[in-house]
Amino acid sequence: MDAFRSIAEEKIKEAIERGEFDRLPGFGKPLPPDDAEGVPEELRLAFKVLKNAGLLPEEMQLRKEMLTLEDLLRCARDEGERKRLQTELTLKRLRYRTLMEQRGWKDLSVFPAYETKLEERLAEGKGEGRGPRND
Repeated sequence: MDAFRSIAEEKIKEAIERGEFDRLPGFGKPLPPDDAEGVPEELRLAFKVLKNAGLLPEEMQLRKEMLTLEDLLRCARDEGERKRLQTELTLKRLRYRTLMEQRGWKDLSVFPAYETKLEERLAEGKGEGRGPRND
């Protein structure tokens, strides 16, 4: 493995000397914020794999469904439909809270910030009919 590493490093040095990295997009600018900033270190790789596969972890899927149900509730005019939607929303919230407690996320200091970011991201992609973004 060391041979590959030294070859790669040599190629990078040569490219730098030729100026191949001088005009890259974002050169000299700060890196974009990390999407997984609030995700515990041991879960980051798993979340990245799921994101790249176009899948959402269960808690993210539940948050997305809860936001959709909240929107539907605001628009519902039929009382029977409102009750059905409220019941479904209550069950989703209960499952979400249970998941968060089982995973110990409620005890993490970063959880509130992560939860807020998650809600913002899900709200951004709402109505686009696609999975998570692969920035």
